[in-house]
Formats: sequence, structure tokens, C-alpha cells
Amino acid sequence: MVKNKVNSVAYETVELDDRSLPLLSPMSEVAGRMATQIGAQFLQKINGGMGVLLSGVPGVERSNVTIIGGGMAGTNAAKIAIGLGAKVTILDLNLHRLRELDDIFGNDVTTLMSNDFNIEESVKNSDLVIGAVLIPGAKAPKLVKEHMVKQMKPGSVLVDIAIDQGGIFETSDRVTTHDNPTYEKYGLFITP
Repeated sequence: MVKNKVNSVAYETVELDDRSLPLLSPMSEVAGRMATQIGAQFLQKINGGMGVLLSGVPGVERSNVTIIGGGMAGTNAAKIAIGLGAKVTILDLNLHRLRELDDIFGNDVTTLMSNDFNIEESVKNSDLVIGAVLIPGAKAPKLVKEHMVKQMKPGSVLVDIAIDQGGIFETSDRVTTHDNPTYEKYGLFITP
């Protein structure tokens, strides 16, 4: 391409003056919605999960879903998780964004400031954790430490949407393929 003097643009990096990423947004909407669906699939016993439904059933508690990152992907992950009846917690650094999410979802979500304590408490009590953090132009921070993951129930699922920026889970430590997208570590399913 360089030899032929081709100019190219990575669509996911196109940023407007307001810092929005208009070409990445539709991809993030899809990724967020799929993350919840894929997570729910791997929670099923037939797929090696703990055998829980996000919605629960009469007499059985609903699943706990934690979403780290309240941007476009995280918001869309929450929409699907709420729609399926899960108990949803969203963590984000931006208090203004947490207020917006509270206005959007009301009592259907718990919003928490993203800090080590809140992340650890939320993760260890979750059946499904979705990493949806994006820092444009930077590597994703490793927010979910290995010791936090070890505290989760066997058969829980981690879905790392941020894997293309290195992932937010310390346990996202190997290459996967479309044919083999998950691996097991500490009795959990990890889908980077």
C-alpha cells in the first residue's frame, strides 16, 4: 500500500471534534449486544457453564451481570442483559455518564463508580462479567485482576470486548480464533 502511495484510514479511529467515534459506534452496538448473548450461551450447562439463566425462573434467583464500561458497547450489553431479566451492574469512571445510564435504565441497573473496590466486589458476585472499556488511542487498562477472577464461582463467564486494545482482564492472556473463541481458566470461561 505504501509502495503504491495509497492513503488509508482505520475506520475505528475516526474521531469528531466532540471526541465521538461515529464509525466505531455501530460496531460497538453490535459487540455489546453480542457479548451478553454469547455470555448467556456459555453460562448454559450444555456449554460447560454453571447452568444458569440470566432471567432465573420462579424460585431461582436471576443471574448477576457486571458490565465494566458504560459507553456504547456497555450500554448495549446492558440493554440485552436487562431484556433477558438479569440483575445488572454497570461501572464507569465518568459520574456524568453514570447519571445518564441511571436516567436511561432507572431501577433496572445499579451504577457504580469504577474503582478497585467496586470492581472486585461486583466481579466476585457475578455470573457474567463483560469488559467494555475503550480509551481511544490507548491500550485498555487491566482492571480485573487475576485474584478477582479466582474469587468467581466455577462456570462463570468473562467476555472481553476490549480485547483488541489488550483486554481489561489479566486472564485474557492467549490468542483465540473464530473457530475456538474461548478457553477455560480457574474453572471459568473466558471469551476475549
